[in-house]
Amino acid sequence: MSLIGGAWTPNVIWHLSAGPRRFGELRADMPRISAKVLSARLKTLEQRGVVRRRELPTSPPSVEYALTELGAELLPAIRAIVEVGARLKQLH
Repeated sequence: MSLIGGAWTPNVIWHLSAGPRRFGELRADMPRISAKVLSARLKTLEQRGVVRRRELPTSPPSVEYALTELGAELLPAIRAIVEVGARLKQLH
C-alpha cells in the first residue's frame, strides 16, 4: 500500500496503464491535479521504481513517463479497488 498511497497516486498509475504519456497529457487526463502535485507524484513513483522517466530527443526537449514492470503489477489491485468503488456507488 505504501507504493500506491497518497492522493492522486493511484490515478497517475491508472492513466499510465494505457501506455507512455507526457506530463501535459497526464495533466489533461486529470484536470483537477495541480502541476506541482503531479510532478511530486511522478518523482516519488520514479524513485520507488513504479514509473520510468525518459527524455525524448525532441525540440524543445520533452519527457515521457511509463509504468515499469513493478508499476504494471500494481494494476490488478487498482482495478479491483475501482470495481469495488463502482459497486458501492451503485448501492447508494
